[in-house]
Amino acid sequence: MAHAGYRSSKEQLLKRLSRIEGQVRGVQSMVNEERYCIDVLTQISAIRAALDKVALGLVDEHARNCVREPGGDPEAHVDELMGTLARMLQR
Repeated sequence: MAHAGYRSSKEQLLKRLSRIEGQVRGVQSMVNEERYCIDVLTQISAIRAALDKVALGLVDEHARNCVREPGGDPEAHVDELMGTLARMLQR
């Protein structure tokens, strides 16, 4: 079984995800309070940007650690990564 390439940055990743979770809860509160639509959309945009930054960090870790893994199949790892990126960009 492959190991997670982000092991060295796991704590930082978890902190970022916790902040994003807080942002999502904030949007829920905004909707519950019937706040102005544009303000809610602005916060959603910020959440998406934060998630994109986390995803980019994971892509970087994967490329540096998993794709270049000794004894691995680099071509298969690149194919897997490119498939994942294609799915991410389909939104």
